[in-house]
Amino acid sequence: MIANAFTAAGRDARAAFIPYLMAGDPDLETTASMLAALGNAGADLIELGIPYGDPLADGPTIAAAGQRALARGTRIADVLALVRRSREAGAPPVVLFTYVNPVLQFGVERFARESSEAGAAGVIIPDVAFEETAELREIFSQRGLEMPLLVAPSTPLERAVEIARVAAGFVYVVSRLGVTGASTAGRFDAVRSQVESLRTRTKKPLAVGFGVSTAQHVREIASFADGVIVGSTLIDAYAGREGQDATRAVSDLVERLAAATLAAKPSR
Repeated sequence: MIANAFTAAGRDARAAFIPYLMAGDPDLETTASMLAALGNAGADLIELGIPYGDPLADGPTIAAAGQRALARGTRIADVLALVRRSREAGAPPVVLFTYVNPVLQFGVERFARESSEAGAAGVIIPDVAFEETAELREIFSQRGLEMPLLVAPSTPLERAVEIARVAAGFVYVVSRLGVTGASTAGRFDAVRSQVESLRTRTKKPLAVGFGVSTAQHVREIASFADGVIVGSTLIDAYAGREGQDATRAVSDLVERLAAATLAAKPSR
């Protein structure tokens, strides 16, 4: 499912657009509404966060969204029910974004089985060291779930190549050190160089995230990457809203940002 999204985007000479939502923020029904709307707004894949109390990779905006979702009582079972509902309604493929502790507490085998049964396409777990992902990758693979892996700005090329070799679905290339969060700076020269170097060593899709918040950011990244991931600025867009009001705010922004992926693509 993940590969098909990148292939379809490539046929249109654009990068895949991947919005991030936090399940249960501001509430489960609003998240369901957003998931249903984002495909029509231009999303190719959707990252869906599972709220967790100690999210090491999340900046203030996403961490606060997770806390609001937890305060509403959102649990893994609720998130998987959302995935099932969204996929049955024809939403884009969903990649779950979570942390290792909730997965261990839920039970790895159970998490893999129920995520697959719900229709999830993959799972991202950013706080597991690359050397410790083998068991998770095997369990997920047995259930038809792909596990994209992250490459940081500080990752040496040879290590990044090894990460890309075993990553499934796509390689998540982090644009900056630190945590997630919207940024107005938009300096992507370093990640461009990293993507271009990595592209010579892998054929897997390379998607860039962290600090991406404007159409100009999306346009620049789409000129050299296969996918663009946007999160915090979408959560900011619906701040203080619920229901269809929140859904319209997010859909309008996704539509504008996704349109910016129609940038000139580099020759392969």
